Amino acid sequence: MDPKYNPQALENSAQQHWLTNNSFAVQQDDSREKFYCLAMFPYPSGQLHMGHVRNYTIADVIARYQRMQGKNVLQPMGWDAFGLPAENAAIKNNVPPAKWTAQNIDYMRDQLRQLGFAYDWDREIATCDPSYYRWEQWFFTRLFEKGLAYKKKAEVNWCETDQTVLANEQVVDGMCWRCDNPVQRREINQWFIKITDYADQLLNDLDGLDQWPEQVRTMQRNWIGRSEGVDLNFTLADGSPLSVYTTRPDTLMGVTYLAVAPQHPLAKSAAETNPQLAEFIESQSNIKVAEAEMATMEKLGMDTGSTAIHPLSGKEVPVWVANFVLMSYGSGAVMSVPGHDQRDWEFASKYGLPITQVIAPKNGDECDLGSAAFTAKGTLVNSGEFDGLAFQAGFDAIADKLESEGKGSRTVNFRLRDWGVSRQRYWGAPIPIINCNKCGTVAVPEKDLPVVLPTDIEFEGGGGSPLESMPEFYETSCPSCGGDARRETDTFDTFMESSWYYARYASAANDGAMLDGEASYWTPVDQYVGGIEHAILHLLYARFFHKLMRDEGLVNSDEPFIRLLTQGMVLKDGAKMSKSKGNTVDPQSLIQTYGADTVRLFSMFAAPPEQSLEWSDSGVEGSYRFLKRLWKLVDSHLGGGETTTLDITALNEQQKNARRKTHETIAKVSDDFGRRQTFNTAIAAIMELCNELGKLEQDSEQSRAVMAEALQAIVLMLNPIVPHVCHYLWPALGGEGDVHNALWPTVDTTALTRDSIEIVVQVNGKVRAKMTVAADADKDSVSTLAVEQDNVQRFLEGVTVRKVIVVPGKLVNIVAN
Repeated sequence: MDPKYNPQALENSAQQHWLTNNSFAVQQDDSREKFYCLAMFPYPSGQLHMGHVRNYTIADVIARYQRMQGKNVLQPMGWDAFGLPAENAAIKNNVPPAKWTAQNIDYMRDQLRQLGFAYDWDREIATCDPSYYRWEQWFFTRLFEKGLAYKKKAEVNWCETDQTVLANEQVVDGMCWRCDNPVQRREINQWFIKITDYADQLLNDLDGLDQWPEQVRTMQRNWIGRSEGVDLNFTLADGSPLSVYTTRPDTLMGVTYLAVAPQHPLAKSAAETNPQLAEFIESQSNIKVAEAEMATMEKLGMDTGSTAIHPLSGKEVPVWVANFVLMSYGSGAVMSVPGHDQRDWEFASKYGLPITQVIAPKNGDECDLGSAAFTAKGTLVNSGEFDGLAFQAGFDAIADKLESEGKGSRTVNFRLRDWGVSRQRYWGAPIPIINCNKCGTVAVPEKDLPVVLPTDIEFEGGGGSPLESMPEFYETSCPSCGGDARRETDTFDTFMESSWYYARYASAANDGAMLDGEASYWTPVDQYVGGIEHAILHLLYARFFHKLMRDEGLVNSDEPFIRLLTQGMVLKDGAKMSKSKGNTVDPQSLIQTYGADTVRLFSMFAAPPEQSLEWSDSGVEGSYRFLKRLWKLVDSHLGGGETTTLDITALNEQQKNARRKTHETIAKVSDDFGRRQTFNTAIAAIMELCNELGKLEQDSEQSRAVMAEALQAIVLMLNPIVPHVCHYLWPALGGEGDVHNALWPTVDTTALTRDSIEIVVQVNGKVRAKMTVAADADKDSVSTLAVEQDNVQRFLEGVTVRKVIVVPGKLVNIVAN
């Protein structure tokens, strides 16, 4: 072999071999255990960044490792191709989004191939392809027919910059997650899918996802937000009820005011005769609407002038408009207990409203309501007949009384709201609905699908969708009556496409069905890899979509992803890489300089996969040097000629130690890959083995045989991480077939047995000597030998040995005084 490591030449050769032989294409095989490994597919932005490289390398390492376990491994790749960036780029560069996206996909596909990822390219999908979104449209019409998809006027998050609606999850600190501009409230007709019908399932099934990070499960539990409480009615002056929901009915006697959302009918009615109130309500239309923002923003409000009667005390309480109440949550009204809710306390303190204590600490301490609300659960006070009751007893007693008087009822609520899936943008899958003045809302028949998005379009400014000004698109006839009708011009939220793509990979070649039997064979995904920033958005929607597909008979499992790995970010100088910070690293230039294997090795070695990786130029150099050292080690070994058969009965002590180190490394690396997924420690162990092998004298046939066995094991263990160099070294070392089809090395447990072991000798707990003893030596022999050590004798002069403690295989402690 060439004595010089030339990554560019051997990587090109390996990639061409894999491409020519379609090495990673797989089919359903019921005789083998399947393993579906998937990394979250990329948006085709134009070029890969280091975050992509790390994400896809992690998944590829897992996929290649599982393949070497003899499993039938599917690892596909595709493109999350719809979305605002393409539309914005089209406007900026005057290029149609379809053309811009296709060019980017071609470029990024080539980049992925240069990194040597073991993808089944036969299953490649792009969500902007009508052959893909056709089935999404079909499935939506099925949901519509079942009543799970519906349209209603709703208060939504509106991004004026992008001219579109955002889901609650897409509002980050009051800003659009895409453009980082302020979000407003608006009422607009929107399409929704009833994710709330699946709230219990989505919550309960989290318990079975024991191979997901607990942080992700906690985030989803909190987002779903199941709570047990009471719906109860206050009575307005005209006798009509004002409904509120509370999880703390034990504090009901402490209500001193009610608060309604600025968009509540009561507030709007009051504003008709109160110009100041009308002005205040108008000023709140652009309020930041993310809940996290509401928790920290200044609490503002105005008295409506209306009052309501307390359901138990019969007292009048004022009704205020408050900016911290959302019309889209519950009834748009809340009962306010400033003594025991900090938000209510801040509002009451600002506007001089009464603050009444009705809960006392369990331990009898006083609480100072002049400085803050007392929010803990405790004992009811100042609550009439309920005084002295603890939380649960008070909850039950007050709920019972409300129910008996017909003024309230126990209920379970969820924070989760139905998923708004329509967007007023162009570059997305058209919603397959036709609006007819006579027949109403009608689903596009299956025979007319897909509703194809026009790609030859022009943007005319203003930020709106060009579909709105294309009568050739929206003018149509009603499928029911044949009369004139208008096609829906909204498009799907792009999270629709990414909620089921993993299943479509399994049936990508079937143009006659959304999914087929292969989807049930491959799903659920055994290993999913992606960023924790998708914990709520994508991962929750995908779980929901999977249950919808299950109920349609398309898949036969309850969850889409068995094991989830959320990789950390790639940092440079302590900050996330970004163009705006000027701290990006171009993977392409690294590949050209060091080769793809070096980039892959550094990505896996620099940090555990779930932790952030700090970029290091010296770390890249170090990875490159290791590969050159490995190359040199193999080249030096092969230069010695043919290797004889290993005879484990003929090994000397040095050879036994080297072989033991090899098999100890196989055991550790196998555990690091399979169970722990700590690939950095696996690489460290392999590097340590290489260092030990460098000390092995190659002066005998059996030393060379031990070296040959070790080098083959190293190449097999490194293959998932640095597949190009291993593709070359494997046959050079006598390996049969392609290394990616070879089986993972097995541990020879007999090699782990030691003839002798090193024991530490302590005197009164301090190390005084080390000694080598037979591995099977008994305690008496070890004890005697320990006392005889020269340095130990020095510390035993003039003292009496009281006890000798032997910890087998580890140490001897001599107690003397």
